[in-house]
Amino acid sequence: MTSVPLYALLLGYLLGSIPFGLILTRMSGKGDIRDIGSGNIGATNVLRTGSKGLAAATLLLDLLKGTAAVLLAERIWPGSGRYAAAGALVGHLYPVWLRFKGGKGVATFLGILLGLAWPLAAIAAAVWLAAFVIIRISSVGGMLAAISAPIAATLLGRGELTLLLAGFALLVVWKHKENLARLRAGTEPRVGRSRA
Repeated sequence: MTSVPLYALLLGYLLGSIPFGLILTRMSGKGDIRDIGSGNIGATNVLRTGSKGLAAATLLLDLLKGTAAVLLAERIWPGSGRYAAAGALVGHLYPVWLRFKGGKGVATFLGILLGLAWPLAAIAAAVWLAAFVIIRISSVGGMLAAISAPIAATLLGRGELTLLLAGFALLVVWKHKENLARLRAGTEPRVGRSRA
């Protein structure tokens, strides 16, 4: 059916656009996460509330919504997982509920990879972890993890995913443009240090 890609895209968008960081911080009495730190709704900024538990929950839920979008779409419309993946990432980055001001997509991208091809998710997660341990700058780890995905897809014989994942990686890097500016200026905060 020609309408299946649209349905899968919409399903992915609806799941991806759920702002778990905002929901969890409000429910826990931490206020509006958009008024804290960088103003981002993702796990790194949630960590700036001082709650590691909330940050971990945000990371996990943002990841799982990407996985759920792919697997659910595949279950309903076999072969439509890639469309749902695109919808989920765009939904997280540009949620209509938050005037299209969403997160930076790293956790959701990892969740999408988990749904599409779990070995790629494992490689991207390893890249993120290695960069984090060495540099302790979350944005660098996230961007490197995203960039590693299409490269890993090509090397592991999943070339049919390469262009899609390259597009996703470009979106993730684009959403980090402010981080890139701070990296050039030497003012990007390291995890574990307070942000002014």
